[in-house]
Amino acid sequence: MTDGFFTCRKNVLLAKSPSTQIEGVFAASKGRSVSEEQEALLQQWLEEGAGNLPASESVPALGKVSVTLTSDWLEGSELLMTSLRELNSSPEATLCADQQLSELNTLASSELQDHAVAEWARLPAEETVTVASSAPWAAVVPQTDQQIAGCAGINAEVLNDDPAVLAWSLACDAETVPAELPAQPIQDAVPFCPAPTEVPYHEILWRDWEDLSVQPCVLEQVSKNTSLFEFRVMSYNILAQDLVEQGLDLYVHCHPDILNWNYRLPNLLQEIQHWDPDVLCLQEVQENHYWEQLEPTFKEMGFACFYKRRTGVKTDGCAVCYKHSRFQLISLSPVEYFRPGLDILNRDNVGLVLLLQPVLPEGLDLKAISPLCVANTHVLFNPRRGDIKLAQVALLLAEIDKIARTTEGSYYPVILCGDLNSVPDSPLYKFIRNGELSYHGMPAWKVVSGQEDFSQQLYSRKLLAPLWPSSLGITDNCQYVTWCQPKKPGRHEYSRDFLLQFRFCDVACERPPHLVLLEGVTDVKAVASAREHSAVTAVPKRHHSLSFLGKRCSGVIQHGLNLTSVYSHFLPQRGRPEVTTMPMGLGATVDYIFYSAEPVENRAGECRRLYKDGALKLLGRLSLLSEDVLLMANGLPNPFCSSDHLCLLASFGLEISSL
Repeated sequence: MTDGFFTCRKNVLLAKSPSTQIEGVFAASKGRSVSEEQEALLQQWLEEGAGNLPASESVPALGKVSVTLTSDWLEGSELLMTSLRELNSSPEATLCADQQLSELNTLASSELQDHAVAEWARLPAEETVTVASSAPWAAVVPQTDQQIAGCAGINAEVLNDDPAVLAWSLACDAETVPAELPAQPIQDAVPFCPAPTEVPYHEILWRDWEDLSVQPCVLEQVSKNTSLFEFRVMSYNILAQDLVEQGLDLYVHCHPDILNWNYRLPNLLQEIQHWDPDVLCLQEVQENHYWEQLEPTFKEMGFACFYKRRTGVKTDGCAVCYKHSRFQLISLSPVEYFRPGLDILNRDNVGLVLLLQPVLPEGLDLKAISPLCVANTHVLFNPRRGDIKLAQVALLLAEIDKIARTTEGSYYPVILCGDLNSVPDSPLYKFIRNGELSYHGMPAWKVVSGQEDFSQQLYSRKLLAPLWPSSLGITDNCQYVTWCQPKKPGRHEYSRDFLLQFRFCDVACERPPHLVLLEGVTDVKAVASAREHSAVTAVPKRHHSLSFLGKRCSGVIQHGLNLTSVYSHFLPQRGRPEVTTMPMGLGATVDYIFYSAEPVENRAGECRRLYKDGALKLLGRLSLLSEDVLLMANGLPNPFCSSDHLCLLASFGLEISSL
C-alpha cells in the first residue's frame, strides 16, 4: 500500500515540478510510513483537480476517483539508476508495475467507483482537464478489454530499439511527462494519460554517422584494385570520478544520481560497446577503476589494454586499448611530461605512443600493410599556461617522430588522439595541423586562445625563445637530438689534447665578422703571451655558442608529421560550431583525432595547409553536436551522456599493397 501511494504521489508531482526537485524528495521519503501525508496529498490533489471543473462535475469525496497510472511511471526512482543491460533482460520492472497496480485496486471502494465513472464519462473524449499549477492531463474514453491487453506492460519494442528511452525519461528536465505512453487502467475506471512533453534525451542528442567513403574525392583516390584495411578509432574523455568529487561546483546543473560512478559506468561501457571501436583512446581514466573494472571488461570485449597514470598525486591517466584480433603490438612508449627543474615542464600530464601492426585476414598472405602509430594524451588545462601546453605537445611529437620514423626517413601513418585543452584555430591547433608556429613574443594565454581571453590584462606574460633549454634534448623541429643527428659512418673522433694544438691557429685567432661586439669580452685581440691565451681561445668558443643559440632563438618550432583533423569543427547545416565539451555551460572543442595525410600545394596567399588522404584514408565519422543542442539536454553530463565530453569516433582505411 505504501508503494502504491508513493508511486501515485510521484506521478502527481512529476506533472508539477522539474525532475531535479523530484528525485531528492522521493529518495528521502520512500520506505517510510507517512499515511497521514499520503492521505492529505491525495485529498489536495483531488480538490485541486475538482476546483478547475464545473460544479456539476466536481468530485464529491476522497476516494471517489480511481487513478490509472501508466506502467512507464511505475518504476520508481530506482529505474534511473538501473543498468541498461539489466533493463533489457530483467522483467522486474513489469512485475513491479503489476504488483503496485493490484495494490491500488483496493484504494477505491466499489460504491464510489461507479459514481466516479458516471461523473467522468460525461467529459468529451480527449478533453483537457487543467490541474492547478500543473501540466494538463487528458481524459480518455474507457478502453475495451482488447485495448487494455494491447497496452498492458512495458512496450518491448521500445526497449529493444533503445533501452535508454524509458530509463532516462525520468530525469528529463521537462515540466511535463512523456507523450503517448501505454496506459494500464484499473478495472471499471477511466484512465488518465499524460499530455505530450518535450523531446526525449536520446532524440535531442542523436548523432548521425557521416559516410565519407562515397565522396568523389575519396573514390578517386581509392582505385578498384586497391584493398583497404578498415578500422575504427574512438577518443573519449570519460571524466574521472575523483575529479567529479573534487569539482562538484562544475556540475551543479546535474542531479547527484547521474554523477554517481555506479550509474555512469554502465552508460560509458554501453556507449563504447555500441560503437565497437577497434582502437580505443581514453583520457581521465581513474587508476583503481581501470584495474578493477575497465580493464577486465575490455579484455572480455577482446581488447589488449595499456595504461599510464599521471605522475604526482593525481589518480587518473590515459589508456590505449586495441582489439588483438585486428592489431599486434610492435612497440609501446609511455611519455611523462614532468621534468624536474624545468618550469616549462613542471606538470604531471602524460601520454602513450604505440606502434601497431594490422593483422590481415586469411587469404592475404601475399599482401603487405604498413604499421600504424597511435598516440593518446591529455595535456594541461590551465588557460594561462600555453607555454607548458606547447612544450608538452612538442615532447609528444618528438616521441611520435622516434616511434613512427622509418629507416628511409619517412613516417608510418599516425593517428593522434586526445584532450588538448585548446580550441580550433588557436596557435597550438595550427601548430599541429600546419606543422609550424612562430611563438616568440606571443602572449602565453593566446597559445590556447578560446578557453579564456586575457587580452584586457595590462601585463601578460609573453613567450620568449628558446621555449625550452637545450638540455631537454629536443630540437625546434620536435625531434630528439640523438635521433635527428645520427653519426655518419667513418666519422673521426678527436681527443681534447689533439684539438688544443690548434687553439692558436689563424682561424682560431681571427675575429668572426658577425660576432656581437661586447666591450672587454669579444673585443680582445689574440696575443702570444701565456696570460692572454685563455682570452684568445674564448673568442671562437663564444662565436660557436652564439651561432648555436642563433638557430634556437628564432622563436619558430616545426614538425614534419603532416597531420590533419578528422572533424571540420563546424556544422554547416546548423550554421554553428561543433563542440566536444561544455564547461560551466559554455560549449567548446578541445578533443581531437588527427591523422596523417599528404599536403597539397597551397595557392598564393594561402596560409592554411591543405591536405588530401594518402595511404591512410578517412572513411567516416560520428557527427558532433552544437552548443544549443547540448543546452536543450541540460549540458554535460546528463542522464544520456555520462561524461562532460562527447566521444569522438572515426573510421579509417589503410591501403594494402602487394609484396
